[in-house]
Amino acid sequence: MAAETFFARWSRVKADAQQAPAVAGTPGVTDAPVDPEVPAPTLEQVESLTPDSDFTPFVARGVDETVRRAALKKLFSDPHFNVMDGLDTYIDDYNKFEPLTPLMVAALNHAKDLIAREFAAEENDEPKDEDL
Repeated sequence: MAAETFFARWSRVKADAQQAPAVAGTPGVTDAPVDPEVPAPTLEQVESLTPDSDFTPFVARGVDETVRRAALKKLFSDPHFNVMDGLDTYIDDYNKFEPLTPLMVAALNHAKDLIAREFAAEENDEPKDEDL
């Protein structure tokens, strides 16, 4: 048999896949009895929560909003969540800054004068186009 081209092989494989018999029955369906619906959590259950408890049932859909908020309040009242992480670099109030001292202003002005003199000296040392 001659070498089969890519498209001919692809067409044959696709046609074979369409002719494959359907799987008998529906997969994933079992005859096991369905668990009865778990009752929604209550405020009394929130009081018994600890930081190690499972909070999943309290944030599931269909849970009363007051119960959900109480559970989350209980969860985040743990001192573990009150620790600053050290990466909050922009948490400071930059509207209230400490003014510069006169000594620091004098040092900055001196540095500015030194840089200005250096630039002036460089300009004087450079050959002008007329000198070339």
